[in-house]
Amino acid sequence: MIPASFAYHRPSSIKEAVTLLGSLGDDVRTIAGGHSLIPMMKLRLASPAHLIDLAGIADLKGIREDGEDVIIGAMTTQHEVIASDFLAKKIPILSETSIVIADPQVRYVGTIGGNVANGDPGNDMPAVMMCLNATYHAVGESGERRISAREFYQGAYVTALKPGEIVTAIRVPVPAAGHGHAYEKLKRKVGDYATAAAAVVLTASGGKVASCSIGLTNVAETPLWAEEASKIVTGSALDAATVKKAITAAEAITSPASDGRGPAAYRTKMAGVMLTRALGRAKARAGF
Repeated sequence: MIPASFAYHRPSSIKEAVTLLGSLGDDVRTIAGGHSLIPMMKLRLASPAHLIDLAGIADLKGIREDGEDVIIGAMTTQHEVIASDFLAKKIPILSETSIVIADPQVRYVGTIGGNVANGDPGNDMPAVMMCLNATYHAVGESGERRISAREFYQGAYVTALKPGEIVTAIRVPVPAAGHGHAYEKLKRKVGDYATAAAAVVLTASGGKVASCSIGLTNVAETPLWAEEASKIVTGSALDAATVKKAITAAEAITSPASDGRGPAAYRTKMAGVMLTRALGRAKARAGF
C-alpha cells in the first residue's frame, strides 16, 4: 500500500528538529532509518501529518570514547556498528548483536537509535542495552536529560520519552577487560524478529562469576533485564545446578504472546535455552 499524504521536514541540527517537534502539534513523527515506521505507514497503521527526517543531522552520527563510557550517535547505522574496530574491541556484544538484526540491506540504513527508541519489544538492541546498563541521551525543548535503558521501556511501543523529545545518543559503560559476552537469538528465518533471545555480559575472578547481567528479547511487552537471574549466577562457577536455577528465574519473568513464532510456553522455554547457550559462550570467553 501507499502511505497517506504527509508533510516532509529534514532539519540540519538537533535544535531545529526539536523546534519542529514542538511547533507541529501532536500529529508528527520522527524517522531515522525508517524500517519500523515506513511499513506501518504503508499499512496505514500510522498516518502522521508531519514526518521529520533526522538523517541530515551530522551531530547524531559517530562513535566516540568519553572517559569510561562509549557514546554512539543515534543515527549511527547497524552496519557502522559492525564495521567499528573500536566497538569490536571495547564492547563486542554490540557488533555481535547488530549482525543478527534483519539483513544487510536493512543494516546499511537502519540505525541503532531507531532500534532502541522505538519501543518495539522485538528489537534486539534494547535488551542488550539493559544488559550493559546503558543510558539514553534525550533532548527536548527543555534541554537534555539522561534515561537509563532499564527504566526506558514501559510497554509495547511505550517509552519514557516525553512529547517533543528525541534520543540523540546512547552512552554505554565499557565492560571490564577480559569480560565474557554473548547474544543468542532464535529466529524462524534470516531477517525475522527473535522467537526469543538472551544477552549476557559477565566478568570472572578466581574461577567464579564476579558480576553478571542478563537481558531477554521479545518474550514480554518490553525487553527484560533479568536481575534475579543475574544475582543467582554471580558468585558461582556456573555449575549446572546454578545455571538451572538462573534459567528458572529468568523464565519466570517472561510473558510472551502466542503468535506465528510459537505458543507462549514454547517461547518462554526457548528464552531459557537461549540464556543457557549465552551463559556458556560468555563463560568460555571470560576464560573460566
